[in-house]
Amino acid sequence: MSRPVLTLVVAGWLILFANLPFWHTIWAGIGGWSNGNPIFIASLPIFALMWTFIVLSVLAWGRLTKAVLAIALVVSAAASYFMSSYGILIDADMLTNVLQTDPSEATELVTVQMVAWIVGLGVIPALLLTRVRVVKRSIGRELTMKLASIVVAVACIGGIAMTEYQSYASLFRNHREIRLMLTPSNVVSAVHSYVRNEFKAPSKLEVVGADAHRILEVGTNRKPRLTIVMVGETARAANFGLDGYERNTSPELAKEGVLNFTHVSSCGTATAVSVPCMFQDVGRDEYKSAYAKNREGLLDVLQRAGVGVLWRDNNSGCKGACDRVPTEDVSHFKLADFCAGGECHDDALLSGLQDYIDTLKDDTVVVLHMKGSHGPFYAKRYPAAYGKFTPVCQSSQLDQCSRESIVNAYDNSLLYTDHVVAETVRLLKKNQSNFDTALMYLSDHGESLGENGVYLHGLPYAMAPQEQTHIPMVVWLSEGIKSHNGIQSQCMAALKDQPFSQDNLFHSVLDLMAVQTSVYRPELDMFRNCKGVNQASITSPESAEAIN
Repeated sequence: MSRPVLTLVVAGWLILFANLPFWHTIWAGIGGWSNGNPIFIASLPIFALMWTFIVLSVLAWGRLTKAVLAIALVVSAAASYFMSSYGILIDADMLTNVLQTDPSEATELVTVQMVAWIVGLGVIPALLLTRVRVVKRSIGRELTMKLASIVVAVACIGGIAMTEYQSYASLFRNHREIRLMLTPSNVVSAVHSYVRNEFKAPSKLEVVGADAHRILEVGTNRKPRLTIVMVGETARAANFGLDGYERNTSPELAKEGVLNFTHVSSCGTATAVSVPCMFQDVGRDEYKSAYAKNREGLLDVLQRAGVGVLWRDNNSGCKGACDRVPTEDVSHFKLADFCAGGECHDDALLSGLQDYIDTLKDDTVVVLHMKGSHGPFYAKRYPAAYGKFTPVCQSSQLDQCSRESIVNAYDNSLLYTDHVVAETVRLLKKNQSNFDTALMYLSDHGESLGENGVYLHGLPYAMAPQEQTHIPMVVWLSEGIKSHNGIQSQCMAALKDQPFSQDNLFHSVLDLMAVQTSVYRPELDMFRNCKGVNQASITSPESAEAIN
């Protein structure tokens, strides 16, 4: 075959066999046979074929043609599998999420069905491709044929677009997810965006809150402040007991006098976005992916103000939020009581934490980054003692499990999260005599459990279902910190159904830790409107020292 013909054959294979989710969405979007426009229906496969041919032609040149096409076959088969099995879409954020997933989580996705799918749709065609003899032509002749074939493909697309413009415009306007479903163009676009963001000229680290300083009460026997921020993983509000779920998945927290907020939204639908975003001061609307590495966040501001900071991780890292502060990875502690099979349960985050607290002499914020309910193998996220709801899905192949067993395993993981958070509250209660203590728990994002054929998380925010963006948030405040901050309990309880988001974390923690800076935004401080009018006067540390 000539190289353009070989490229067209591969494009045809991909359109027919590696894009089943794409065609399913297209067919539903146009109303199937009831569409009433046979010319439009007939033009769809031609349009997709020509577009895929153009993409492959731009990528595959000369002697590298076979290699590029073989890679496209295997990668497209893999993308097709995950889109078909989990209902995900492929974009730069999803690619970032995949690349930042730790090895133990990645191996959970490997199944016999996945291997068979990729081998059948990708590897075997790629091997057959290597057996095809390519017609040899001069460089000039080869280039002429390639450009001519691309021009013909572009002309076909242009002709279709002109004759059926209204139908195509309506389809793409009403179903914007389609562009993220046609493989391999969706993968190519995601890789291009990822590389552009990751490897562009490094920016100078942007300083945030250069004027940050603590404010101290005057004329009191001040105790150090200790706040623990717990970053949950993949917990959705829809299955959280305190948010009204029919199952009691948060029985221990219900006994600890916590404040639960029922209307909280995440910054993103994946850890790689939500975690760095929630520790920034700009909020979801202004957040950019480059900020994760190139802009200081909450922990930098606290540290600059003289607050001690520690990040403890049992997940896949802090995604840039803790790059310049002390960190510990508890999965490396090799704790026999909590760790087995290459991963640790979240109780490991509390191991040795009391010993660390005993060394503290000043204000401190500790962040505990949980494993939580990370899918798809929810049954691995909790000890056997928390397997209350049965039967459970004992596989990462969610589409092969009953919905009941998936939900049971997921609810058990929330039951265990409830225990770990409640245990942390009890730890802080034990330390009230020496510290003014507080806890904030909020998940990074939610999760889809098969609703409308969608599993896991990571869909583009504008298209994501509420299950992926509506998250639980719990706050516990000691009497000491409420007194010294002037926070009124009844007022806070009245806010339980008010809308909050991860945008509130940065500014609320600054308030709890009595840190003053020009980047603090009172309208995003969830405690601001519940402060008593007779709050004790405060001043800067320098002035307080002079007065004392």
